[in-house]
Amino acid sequence: MVFENTNISQENEGATAREPRLLIDTIADDDKTSMASMTVIDQPVTNKRSKPETRTEIASLKAQDFQISVTVIEARQLSGTNMDPVCLVQVGEDRKYTTQKESTNCPYYNEVFVFDYTSSRQIFFDKILTLTVLHSRNLIRSGTLVGKFKIDLGTVYSHQDHGFFHKWAVLTDPSDLMTGPKGYLKVDVAVVGKGDNIKIPKINDENSDDIENNLLLPEGVQPERQRARFIFKIYQAEGLPKMNTSIAEKLKTVLQGEARDLVDPFVEISFCGQKGRTTVKKNCYEPCWNEQITFTELFPPLCKRIKIQIRDKDNLNNTVIGTTFIELDRISNAGDRGFLPTFGPSYVNMYGSPRIYTMVNELSDLNNGLGEGVAFRGRLLLALSVELVDVNSSDLQGSTDVEVENIPPLSELGAGRVEEFFLFGSFLEANMISPVIAEKSVTFEVSMGNYGNGIDGANVSHRSHRSNGDGDSDEDSLSEDDHTLLLRETATIDPNMRTTSPAAKPVTHDKYYYHMPFFEQKPCIYMTSYWHDHKRRLYNSNIIQKIMDKLDEGIQDVQEMIKTNEDRPDRRLRGVAEELINGCVAYSRLVKGTGGPAAGRSKLDRERHKMCLRDIDGIANEVRKLKKRLKMSTYKEKLSKMKTLLQKLKCFCEDPQHSIPDIFIWMLSGRRRVAYSRITARQILHSVCAEECGQHCGKIQTLFLKLPGKKRLGTHGWTIQAKLELYLWLGLAKNKRDYLNGLPTGYEVIRTGTGLYSPPMYLRYQDRQQYELRAHLYQGRGLIASDDSGLSDPFAKVIFSTHCDVTQVIDETLNPTWDQTLVIPNITLFGRAEELRDDPPMIIVEIFDRDTVGKDEFIGRAVAKPVVKMNNESYEPPRFPPKLDWFQTYRGSNKAGEILASFELLQIKMGIDLEESSKITESVKTDQGHKFIVPRGIRPILAKHRVEVLFWGLRDLKRVQLISVDRPRVDIEIAGRCISSSIIQNYKKNPNFSDPVKFIEDVDLPEIEYWCPPISITAVDCRAFGRTTLVGTHIISNISKFVFRSPDKSKIFTGLKNNGVATETTDVFVDIDHQSTLATDMQIDMIGFGGEEPKTKEEEDSALDETALDWWSKYFASVETLAEEKKKYEEDKIQDLFNEENDDGGMNNDGDVNTLISANADDVQKEKRFGKNFLKGAMGAVMQAKKNFAAPVRRLKKQKEQIDELKIFDTELENCSEFTNFTDLLHSFDLYRGKREEMADELSDQKRIVGTFKGAFRIYRYPLPVYVEQPDAQYGMFKGLPSNEPIHVMARVYIVRATDLHPTDPNGKADPYVVVSLGSNKNNDKENYISKQLNPIFGKAFDFEATFPQESVLTVQIFDWDLLSSDDLIGETKIDLENRFYSKHRPTCGLAEKYAIFGYNQWRDPQKPSQILHKLCKEMKVDGPHFSPGKVRVGKKIFTGPIELEDENGHKKPSDEHVALVALRHWEEIPKFGNKLVPEHVETRSLYSPEKPGIEQGRVELWVDMFPMDMPPPGPPVDISPRKPKSFQLRVIIWNTDDVVLQDDDFFTGDKASDIYVKGWLLGDDKQETDIHYRSLTGEGNFNWRFIFPFDYLIAEEKCVITKKESVFSWDETEFKIPPRLNLQVWDSDHFSADDFLGSLTLDLTRFPRGAKNSNRCTLNLASEEDESSDVPMVSLFKQRRIKGWWPFTAKSEQDELEITGKVEAEISLLTVEDAEKNPAGSGRDEPSPLEKPNRPDTSFVWFMNPLKSLRYLICARYKWLIIKIVIVVILLALLVLFIYSSPSWIMKKIVGA
Repeated sequence: MVFENTNISQENEGATAREPRLLIDTIADDDKTSMASMTVIDQPVTNKRSKPETRTEIASLKAQDFQISVTVIEARQLSGTNMDPVCLVQVGEDRKYTTQKESTNCPYYNEVFVFDYTSSRQIFFDKILTLTVLHSRNLIRSGTLVGKFKIDLGTVYSHQDHGFFHKWAVLTDPSDLMTGPKGYLKVDVAVVGKGDNIKIPKINDENSDDIENNLLLPEGVQPERQRARFIFKIYQAEGLPKMNTSIAEKLKTVLQGEARDLVDPFVEISFCGQKGRTTVKKNCYEPCWNEQITFTELFPPLCKRIKIQIRDKDNLNNTVIGTTFIELDRISNAGDRGFLPTFGPSYVNMYGSPRIYTMVNELSDLNNGLGEGVAFRGRLLLALSVELVDVNSSDLQGSTDVEVENIPPLSELGAGRVEEFFLFGSFLEANMISPVIAEKSVTFEVSMGNYGNGIDGANVSHRSHRSNGDGDSDEDSLSEDDHTLLLRETATIDPNMRTTSPAAKPVTHDKYYYHMPFFEQKPCIYMTSYWHDHKRRLYNSNIIQKIMDKLDEGIQDVQEMIKTNEDRPDRRLRGVAEELINGCVAYSRLVKGTGGPAAGRSKLDRERHKMCLRDIDGIANEVRKLKKRLKMSTYKEKLSKMKTLLQKLKCFCEDPQHSIPDIFIWMLSGRRRVAYSRITARQILHSVCAEECGQHCGKIQTLFLKLPGKKRLGTHGWTIQAKLELYLWLGLAKNKRDYLNGLPTGYEVIRTGTGLYSPPMYLRYQDRQQYELRAHLYQGRGLIASDDSGLSDPFAKVIFSTHCDVTQVIDETLNPTWDQTLVIPNITLFGRAEELRDDPPMIIVEIFDRDTVGKDEFIGRAVAKPVVKMNNESYEPPRFPPKLDWFQTYRGSNKAGEILASFELLQIKMGIDLEESSKITESVKTDQGHKFIVPRGIRPILAKHRVEVLFWGLRDLKRVQLISVDRPRVDIEIAGRCISSSIIQNYKKNPNFSDPVKFIEDVDLPEIEYWCPPISITAVDCRAFGRTTLVGTHIISNISKFVFRSPDKSKIFTGLKNNGVATETTDVFVDIDHQSTLATDMQIDMIGFGGEEPKTKEEEDSALDETALDWWSKYFASVETLAEEKKKYEEDKIQDLFNEENDDGGMNNDGDVNTLISANADDVQKEKRFGKNFLKGAMGAVMQAKKNFAAPVRRLKKQKEQIDELKIFDTELENCSEFTNFTDLLHSFDLYRGKREEMADELSDQKRIVGTFKGAFRIYRYPLPVYVEQPDAQYGMFKGLPSNEPIHVMARVYIVRATDLHPTDPNGKADPYVVVSLGSNKNNDKENYISKQLNPIFGKAFDFEATFPQESVLTVQIFDWDLLSSDDLIGETKIDLENRFYSKHRPTCGLAEKYAIFGYNQWRDPQKPSQILHKLCKEMKVDGPHFSPGKVRVGKKIFTGPIELEDENGHKKPSDEHVALVALRHWEEIPKFGNKLVPEHVETRSLYSPEKPGIEQGRVELWVDMFPMDMPPPGPPVDISPRKPKSFQLRVIIWNTDDVVLQDDDFFTGDKASDIYVKGWLLGDDKQETDIHYRSLTGEGNFNWRFIFPFDYLIAEEKCVITKKESVFSWDETEFKIPPRLNLQVWDSDHFSADDFLGSLTLDLTRFPRGAKNSNRCTLNLASEEDESSDVPMVSLFKQRRIKGWWPFTAKSEQDELEITGKVEAEISLLTVEDAEKNPAGSGRDEPSPLEKPNRPDTSFVWFMNPLKSLRYLICARYKWLIIKIVIVVILLALLVLFIYSSPSWIMKKIVGA
């Protein structure tokens, strides 16, 4: 061995780097100085030590619940004639069918299908959703494919609101490349995971019928998708593992006579539901395929991931060797200067389970790509290209099946040039090793690919070169002994390879953890490997990574400044922006010019090079604009923008093409692999340019070794298997000289050989430094419960280097206050003191629960970094004493609480004591011994506070130890001070406390709220003999919402504006006078408050103009308004974004412009926040936009009737931001008991809830300033507290309807009914269940008389009725009525929009608006109200409104109720005391099932009114019973047809003719036919035939209602709702075969094109789908009542194009039943009001039924002259024959003279 004392100077590091260095230079400006990087661990730091991982991500391994909901609504423009379509919905292998519709190309289904899965996210999101339309499916045949549509679930889930709603899926035929869409399918698709909320938008059906603008496509995908060929070229693979046991190897050797490779690989590619495979290469570790797999799919595809697997062929089951995924979004760019998907040729690395073959592989899921791979499994050389299919090409192939064919091999340099790489590492420290592992010798192995894997990785092929694919080879094979020797030599003798540390037995100082004896002698590893040179990809990623790290650090700095109330965070954000600009500029400078051609550089490399340069330059320009507009008032908005840019940079960071494989570090106990860590190669890659180096290259990084695969789940994965302090360096062998530059200096190199430059075996550090660690642990909060009581006995372990110390145990708490300083002396660290100051080792803090029996249970872990003090430094600010900070602890991937602590590391010089200022002097004695308390300069500065506690009551307490709780008490603890409530003497009789308000005086709390301790709420049951039993606990970690902050004195006596509300004495007028022309808040044309437009005669006569409006009129008007407001809000939001992008373009040097923009910045921001929050409440966005910008609101397309509306909330009322969850008086705190489960999340943890404590807190500095209103002596700040004695209330619950219910029956339907319960009172509406409906309208009102607080939780349940089995619970929702009843927002009875004493908008509240206003002013001590005609003054505000009130008889009288209502609806504008009052409303509540927690099972719309029983009783409930459908009669007269396609050839004449008749129907089962017009020779038909269709119609929903049994086996009738569509078809009648379908016409009676006046004007435009750009006038039969004209029959040609096949003249009229009875008419031509017989040509008849007519018209008419000629000729011939016959006898007679 050679010893060499190098004493390498740190100055040499990076000496060859280019200047200027990127993101390394420190910035002296205070605005750019990082505050968080010095104290918080998970901040990136600018020194050589990289940050460690603080938690384990296991989301990909954890199975969770998912639900897929698919609603098939309807289909349009299906390709084919006279179809019987049925839709197939398929997810994976699960299939469900809709009902089959007959004889239609536009079927209406409206059927819902739900699929439930429990799976990991990775498997679930790869499933394919396929929508297929089939024709004529029955039991015998599977049906003919019309078209299909495919999309993966990951794409659906990633879309907004996790779904697509009312979108049209384009159906295509995969086997037909020549034609376009085969139709469109309108669907709703939603994918929901546990805890996800779906916000189903209320969509206007009129807008959703626009197919082109509502296609089911993700954002950015063009509507016109053409077919493309995805060509995968598979070349070869390397480094595959053996897939058979050694026994099988020996058996094969005996049978085959030679040793062969133990794997038979082939490649399988899965894409868009299709699979393609290569051929199998027998017995080959390095197979060579040279094959091409081609998929044909629409481009861009809606399946975003490609799955590539190498499999091993087996007789029983093909085993997966390795899996990789390629995401299309990462290898393509859809922008204007984008590129098609392309990849390679490049190697892809595959990872999975360790390369040890066993019959049962418990880590086999890793080979399928599920979870993080723990070993290298091989790599595959492949390429991908995409070719768009030209349908006009002459060489177009019609096959769309997966094709496999051979291709020529890749050139030698096609994948790149092979370079020699050198990897060096040094183990500086290895500790935290479990005592179980320490029983055997431990060694560490480092591997990269198969290099370094000496145990199971070195599979040397028995072939001398790659297989040519035939499985046979003539080369000489190695013997088994030669093979074993070669493996051993490869692993041990190679001088360029040392990949394992020396085996040694761990040692310990304290028995807590063991550590390896790496003291002054640090073992080294090194290896030489050969890989294709693609380091440019890694260099570019490293540059972007450093930009991201710096940006992330800056964002966290700003967030911490906001959290700790530091001054001017905008200055720090400006510095972050400057750093980002510099980083982007440096990236362009370094990368520009490196994208030229080179060996192995693929097309994707070149395109990504251009794309990254272009986009990063764009980011720099965007940040420059942002920096110009950065102000103190807008920094939060700009901070959000910076976060968006950070996410954008992450998309560029990782290159999708792999290069060098990852590095694995394994800990071995004996020869057993125990734990591992995985490092990507680019993180440690070296470059001569410092900016291109990996973030861990040449740095000491802290690694936590973890268990592989699913072993990480549960308690085993929570503990750290080992912690390594490791130095790694990877680079080209020619740059080997730099591999030691990053090590701490002061070492000697112990080399393996005599060579001067051979890698070292050990590094021996001569310099050693003595330190003392002080861990100041003040307190913890929100720790995980580890005992059955719901509490823990926590203590902390502090691990630093090889030392460990523990705090004292705090019994039975989740918020321990240790107040302890742990002193760990005599810590020896190796290296130079100067470097250790900037780069100390990390500190691990672990929290455990002390158990008297068994092992202490792990709670959580935090990582920290100490502040280092050298012995030549003074212990003084700003660095010392160190400040306390909260450190997040984790258990696995879940948060486990926080600890408030600080850490300092003090250097100790031999023989010299510490200075006095840094000595620990305060020590206290406890029952567990002495402890040092946190020094005075470190502990928070405390101030006297007063804590007021409102003890209101306890609710829903469960049994404890099988005994019900009878005498509970609540204890409140904060900062060591405790106060107890009074004891509830009889919980069942009255669960409220008798003494509601109590105070804790002189509580010492930190002046900075960030350091404030939590509040602990403990409920106990006081039992006999002085016993107390714990009921449950609750921890309030953040108490800031309960802290009262005294306002600044200067803002109280000045005329400033607070929150936009004026406090000056000027009068403010709020006017709702509808005759006024002023644009006030209440006068918005869009919602119907504007002046009326004169009605047309048609509108006055329309059947829709109902004389008596009801509640549903108000409801449907509000639904329409909600949809319109949401649409306008989206438009305005897009316009705002456009304006923001163009703000800088309009700026110039004019200072006034800049001033105007900066002055309006606050208003713009407020408007955006207001719009987002108020959108839930329907129409606030437009009102606020009008208020802020004074812009006129656009009118609707049609003038809406002036109907008083209500507000529809699309969420729970308490979740609306303006009502603050109704916690203005009472807060509800869930009480927990029991141990938290291992894998529990927030939803599953709700099982531990045992009750609820209701109360509130007020915390403030005491005494308050004199200028602030002083608290009350008895109630403190809870002035005006209502009595908590039991109160009798009448609750009136209105259940309007339910939507999107989860089907529970096998047929995909449900029979829902409502059960409403309040306390012990229950109303079961089972008798009125609604058959087979998922969107039922209940329209029910239930009255309850209840007593608060005993009966205060309202439960609304929706059950599914079952005939034989018990009814199933679909879902339920619970409402806390008590919090609502006592809320100042007054949700007891919503305020109507207008005051009326009769009609549909009659006032519901027993108190009139003036009485309510008087009461509020009295309670709030507001001056007023002072009424005058048309005005009311409240405080300093004046409201105006109508003066007169109209009664039922039309008489008007003066009234103050209107102006009082105006004041109430604007109560939030009252300074200081104002708040938003709940308007008249309908809230939408989500339904959940206990069996599927966290997954929404539907929604229910309802509202609740509450009236105290001691007040005047309310009137009767509002009638919300469902509207009965109105009966109509549709009369359709078919007068004539023209230009009908002539289908048949005449039997006699051969002419084209058709026997025409028309078929029509409205509801599907009411088909009617005309008589037949026979032998139409011109396409003209005459009928004069009347169809009569009676139907029931819901006007508001625009649906026909059908009530019938679905089948003969149905128990009761089902109500169906279908759109009112008149279907007409023209047919050709055949007597001896099936009739021929000629064409069809579908007219939506609510909106269809006006008919042409004559046949010549009837064109194809009248049959096209609704198009906004079309100039064809559209009419509604429900308004026009009668229409006559010509419409075209259409059908699709062989080229799949729509063409006219005939025209029909029809007269369509709509009558109410009453009108129909007054004017009766018969069907066909029957009485009454018969139609005349048509004047048909004489040629219209059936030939075999009228033979004489056939002779006359078919023969005589056509062949008359021919027949005459033939008769004449026949007569002449007869005469000639007679002459010839008789002439001989006549001649003889003449001769003989007879």
